[in-house]
Amino acid sequence: MKYLIVGLGNIGSEYAHTRHNIGFDIADELVKSLEGSFQNIRLAYYAEVGFKGRKLHVIKPTTYMNLSGKAVNYYMQELKIPLENVLVLVDDLALPLGKLRLKLQGSSAGHNGLKSIEALCGGQQYPRLRFGISDNYPKGRQADYVLAPFDKDEQLELPALIDRSVELIKSFVTVGPAKTMTAFNS
Repeated sequence: MKYLIVGLGNIGSEYAHTRHNIGFDIADELVKSLEGSFQNIRLAYYAEVGFKGRKLHVIKPTTYMNLSGKAVNYYMQELKIPLENVLVLVDDLALPLGKLRLKLQGSSAGHNGLKSIEALCGGQQYPRLRFGISDNYPKGRQADYVLAPFDKDEQLELPALIDRSVELIKSFVTVGPAKTMTAFNS
């Protein structure tokens, strides 16, 4: 079995470790935990790692968030990975900080990275790990909020939350989505 794990984010040091880049941070920790490393190749930072007999192709698109679907579509076609074996790691304003929600389908909820994937990869029928970043921002300041780093107190919680996200991914690829949702969607 092979899987495409997609961490969403924006490239560039000004975006590193911002709320909108939590997908990149989770992908980094997943690859590190499996002793892999990324290389910058076509449309993405790419790593190939193994876990319990599964091959995980992990990408962090270099297309910027709004064009993420271009990289996802390329790797799906190139690696012949069906949409149900693609897991997108994405920030979610509608969930409290660190709340994890595995969903097998759904709308983009206004998220430009997910909109791009929907448009270029065949709709809304793909799994996604939604990582809560909360919605603690003044009206009209959403862009500033998601593109800012986590607050100091939030940063203390992040390592454990990212580790839990990595465990969710490992569960998804070994025991499947149903059991993973039961275990992690609390």
